[in-house]
Amino acid sequence: MTALPGETPGTVGTDTPQGTEPPAATDAEGPAHAEAPDAAEAEPEAEAEAEAEVAGETGDAAGDGPAGEAPAAAALSEAQAELAAQRELREKIAKRKAEKEGPVAAGTKLSGPAADLLAAVRAVESGEKAGTEFFDSPAAAPAPRRAAPAPAGQPLRPAPAPAAPVDRTASPEATDAVRAVLTEGGAPEALARPATGTLGEQAAELLRADPWQLLAVPGVRPEQADGFARALLGAACGPDDERRTAALVGWLLERAALQGHTALDAEAVRAALAERAVSDPEEAVRNAVEEGVALVFQEGTDPTEPDAVYEDEEDGEAPAETEAEAEAGSEAPEPVQVLLGLDRYALAEESLADGLARLMNACEKGADWAEAAAAAPSPSAAELIRTAATAGLVAHSGGEAARAEPAALIAAARGLGLRALGATHSADGRRRLADAVGAPDAAVTLAGLLSATEGPGRDEDGALALDLLVVLDAPQLDVEGAAVLVEALADGVRLVLSGDPGVLGSAGAGRVFADVLAARACPQVVSRTPDPGPIGELVSGIGIGELTQVEAPGKEVVIVPVRDAGEAVHRTVQLVADSVPRAFSIPAADTQVITVGHGGAAGTRVLNEALKQRLNPGPGRFGGFDPGDRVIHVPAPGRAVPGVVRSADAEGLHLECGGVPVVVPQERVESAVRHGWALSAHQAAGMRWPAAVVVLPGDAAAGLSRPWVYTAFGRGERHLSVVHGVDQALPHAVAQIPAQERTTRLRALLEAVPTPDAAS
Repeated sequence: MTALPGETPGTVGTDTPQGTEPPAATDAEGPAHAEAPDAAEAEPEAEAEAEAEVAGETGDAAGDGPAGEAPAAAALSEAQAELAAQRELREKIAKRKAEKEGPVAAGTKLSGPAADLLAAVRAVESGEKAGTEFFDSPAAAPAPRRAAPAPAGQPLRPAPAPAAPVDRTASPEATDAVRAVLTEGGAPEALARPATGTLGEQAAELLRADPWQLLAVPGVRPEQADGFARALLGAACGPDDERRTAALVGWLLERAALQGHTALDAEAVRAALAERAVSDPEEAVRNAVEEGVALVFQEGTDPTEPDAVYEDEEDGEAPAETEAEAEAGSEAPEPVQVLLGLDRYALAEESLADGLARLMNACEKGADWAEAAAAAPSPSAAELIRTAATAGLVAHSGGEAARAEPAALIAAARGLGLRALGATHSADGRRRLADAVGAPDAAVTLAGLLSATEGPGRDEDGALALDLLVVLDAPQLDVEGAAVLVEALADGVRLVLSGDPGVLGSAGAGRVFADVLAARACPQVVSRTPDPGPIGELVSGIGIGELTQVEAPGKEVVIVPVRDAGEAVHRTVQLVADSVPRAFSIPAADTQVITVGHGGAAGTRVLNEALKQRLNPGPGRFGGFDPGDRVIHVPAPGRAVPGVVRSADAEGLHLECGGVPVVVPQERVESAVRHGWALSAHQAAGMRWPAAVVVLPGDAAAGLSRPWVYTAFGRGERHLSVVHGVDQALPHAVAQIPAQERTTRLRALLEAVPTPDAAS
């Protein structure tokens, strides 16, 4: 059982002021792009831990110890006692630092279910136990491993994102039972199916025993769950009911994950609980940890002595600095940051850090790539080839033009007879990479690679049959997807993470690429290839916080001022349907509209309706869609696949997505398919079109940030039109609103793992 120690107030790890809920992201499909704060240094916290241990010994030396030690203590002056204590303190600190210089075992900071899960994984991998021992019945055991799909013989490792939302198969009887409980509690019957899919066959019993389990259903808010609980329990429930507080902690962490966080500062969680009428937030957090709802982490401390730092912190304040320390000019240790997280993200971050260290440590210097580097198309490409030849993990950063450098690396590796492959975020990126390499089979989408529908398949051990994997659009990697990917790579495989650090981050939790760059755990190659043309010049300036006027003799960049949202919609339709096709011979089908959010007077919903009326009018006889409609298919959260409606029948809605036929079942059409003439910037990330029209109505000002503008303005290859109605909010966002922070643990985990040839 893990207890949460008291802690000093630390930096709140949310995107909002302390005590408030994290706001919903402007783009519903993903959180705002963010950067995590620097990880706390381990050494100051080790000193604090040792100081807390010595505090009691100093008191003994001053005469407060056992009676048998009083004469010796009395013989020492106060100054001598302080100096003796300081010498002992420094010896303990030196010993602690020496211990930390050895290898750090991944997973040592886990506790509760995540620690049990990691122990089970290692027991299976080492052969100590069979995987079937961790299932309640033979029926629950995993299926035998197959060669091509993801190996089922490793059931305890993180699973890849499914092609469709996971929805447990529930019998009609179970759904009817849940519907009856919902009706009794005054909740909408429409929640019966999602509640059964989330909570399983026993959903009715769970909800009756703990009505706040309803918070686990997507879209349900605390006030709605409170009303449901009051209707079922009457006077038996209250704001401090342990069932309620535990559910609230889980809800806060799940909501934070939608904002990109893998953990939250414990102080922020307590403040949010206080906002929701919990009278003792600290006790509520302790209960949630004990119940296994959340895991607790003390960043930078020795996990075997979790309470040492707080030994003298009765009121949550750091121990006072001694006189001798003050005279010596030493600095007080930094406050310990206590984080709360869900076990799924804790395990993913631990697994990912462990896997990346494994790749770095297992790599051997490859064959002589000097000839391939000499033939590279640019100095940056040559540097990338030379670096990948000697390192198991490489981070490569650059803009759109820099995508040619990973393509050159893949081509060079394939020329040496290696099994080299590139994975991109979108089908559009796959096409562009395959064209750059000159081989159709040299590129796949990341989702296709993980689901084994694209790529080389798996070897007999379940690993991807590769020698080199280059992941483009690396900022779009969330921590769970990255953990699955790294788990699928065998020892000796070279992994190159390539991307533009300035774009919006992943739709899922984590900031994998940014954490790898910040940790400096591997060689880094920064491209020196600038993006060409007026659009490239404009976007490059935005990346450093400057919105400059660029020379565009061919009208590559056009600013269209508007007064209100209605005019913004009108001018957008005019640009897509008339102006851009006439001036640049770019058809409407190759022009993408990008706006800040889905709602509002000029959001994606309004713009898509207006564009459909002009470009493909029809009655919407297939669930609101007609043949020829441009759509966006969302097969899983965070994935947006552009397509075109072809037809519909009893089987479902038939789409063509990147030349691949896709059938969306009727019951999934409403939630998984939307019109796609207008997208949010998160949906458009990782893709480019010949022309882009970025719409900035007046009500969009609050949703703008430098990463949003950088991403949106960079989606057009030949032309960019900006429908501008935000006045000075645009240059202000570029100059003053950088990426929002995400709280993650990956950087600290990578910094703690010793690796060879780490970049200085």
